[in-house]
Amino acid sequence: MFAANHFRLRCRGRAAIFKRPLTKPAVETDACAIPLNPTWSVNELLSSYPTPTLSSATFRRLHELSALIPPAEGTAELEEMKMELEELVRLVEAVKLVKLDDPPGDAIADGRIWAEGRGIPLDNDSSTDGDGVQGGDLLSLASRTLDGMYVVEANSKG
Repeated sequence: MFAANHFRLRCRGRAAIFKRPLTKPAVETDACAIPLNPTWSVNELLSSYPTPTLSSATFRRLHELSALIPPAEGTAELEEMKMELEELVRLVEAVKLVKLDDPPGDAIADGRIWAEGRGIPLDNDSSTDGDGVQGGDLLSLASRTLDGMYVVEANSKG
C-alpha cells in the first residue's frame, strides 16, 4: 500500500504530452505515462455498433417468458425499458463479435494463472494427508461400519 501511494505521489503533478501514432491525437499523460483522462469508454465503443430494435411482439414475449407484466403500450416506461433492453442486446452482439482462440485439439481451456514455464502439477496426489492415511484406511478407524459404509446413530425424535 505504501509503495503504491509513494509511486502515485511521485508521479503526480508533472504532466507531459506523449504522441501516439497518427491514427489518434496526442494523449496528455503524467510523468509515469499514465493518461490523465480516459482514452476510451465502453459507451463510445458500443456507439460504433448498430442499434438493434425490439419489436413490440418480442418485447411482450420476453415479459411473458420472465413472468413479468409489461408496461402499458405508449407509455414512457415502455419506451425506456425497451431502449435499455436494446442496449443490452447491442452489448451482447458486440461481445459475440470477439474472436477467441480455440484450445488446441481436444484440450480444455484452463483459466487459472500459472507461472510461465510451469504447468499444472498432474502427478500431485492431493488425496493423501500428511500422515499417509487415505481412502479405506479412514473407514477402518471408524467405531461403527456396515458393508463399507460409516454408521451414524441418528436420533429419531424430531
